[in-house]
Amino acid sequence: MIQGSIQLTLLMGPVVPVPAPRVVIDALQSVTVTTAAGSASGFQMQFSFNSSSELNTLFVIAPALSSSVATPPLRILLIVTINGLPTPLFDGVMTNVQVQAGQNGSPGTVNVTGDDLTKVMDTQEFDGLPYPAMPIAARVALICAKYAAYGIIPLPVPEIFLDVPIPVEKIPAQQGTDLNYIKQLAEEVGHVFYIEPGPAPGTNIAYFGPEIKVGVPQPALNVDMGPHTNVESLNFSFDPAKGVLPVVFIQNQMTRVPMPLPIPNLNPLQPPLAALSTTLSNIKMLKDTAKMSPAKALSKGLKEAAKSQDSVTATGNLDVLRYGRLLKARQLVGVRGVGLAYDGVYFVKSVTNTLKAGEFKQSFELTRNGLISLTPTVPA
Repeated sequence: MIQGSIQLTLLMGPVVPVPAPRVVIDALQSVTVTTAAGSASGFQMQFSFNSSSELNTLFVIAPALSSSVATPPLRILLIVTINGLPTPLFDGVMTNVQVQAGQNGSPGTVNVTGDDLTKVMDTQEFDGLPYPAMPIAARVALICAKYAAYGIIPLPVPEIFLDVPIPVEKIPAQQGTDLNYIKQLAEEVGHVFYIEPGPAPGTNIAYFGPEIKVGVPQPALNVDMGPHTNVESLNFSFDPAKGVLPVVFIQNQMTRVPMPLPIPNLNPLQPPLAALSTTLSNIKMLKDTAKMSPAKALSKGLKEAAKSQDSVTATGNLDVLRYGRLLKARQLVGVRGVGLAYDGVYFVKSVTNTLKAGEFKQSFELTRNGLISLTPTVPA
């Protein structure tokens, strides 16, 4: 699928994908890929077909085989090449196929949807599997190592407040699937877990750690700047009452009396992105933290404090050809040309990629913890 200086490559197959057959490439009409912080990535591909097309066989047999425990799901790998540089757009598995038959001589459509590779971690339960004397980051690395055949590279970050159970007192045991257990561990220590394709096609980074809002910003989104304008639309909203001060409860082991402890947003990996930060207008009592260890209670409080500060939200659209590269979620990006209050650096919360013949658009959502940029200039 070629669009100007942008080329889309589709690979598919069990575990190790190979270039898709010509019949599949010729029938591909559109591709939509969504990546968002806090949720799994997903894709949708639309194909056109007629009653004699081989797509009828391919996309009917493949999901039937994938439903078997002994047969790996059909893996889908999408690679976008922009100005000669290949970039993995999506790596996951097919989960659903919908067929709409054509009428009055017009072709029908096949809609194929799927999730990222976290889906393969959610197929089998391992209840009772013990992890004696292992910190949480080590458990996550061991679990992700099972899926090395999918190119998954574990990147666990130790929790800020380390809490390793003593084997003679407690041996942690897994409950549910690998994905559910990792999500449970992430919730306990205030971390996030996601699988992101890259850096090379066919490889994936399984990140387990705090949400990071530091780093070099992506090229700026320019609004109303003449020939430098590279976004089609950009809209902002500001909610000054969103700021919340979480209060955790630390239980005294001697008296069993819970002690309230307010948690400010002081995570060094999520520094303020605005000069006028969100004011704290509400107090949220995290009463369930009284049952946790002090380390886990503090970690959960930090996660809640960071989540409640994003009072500024921006939504917009851009043309990838004009922007010159892919805008990526879970990273920073600069914004210029919208005025003193809203110029500056933002966190990219979500991106939806839409590819059609001769067109590659992205819609996105940005967040920030307040108004007015911290820097006098925004990097281009």
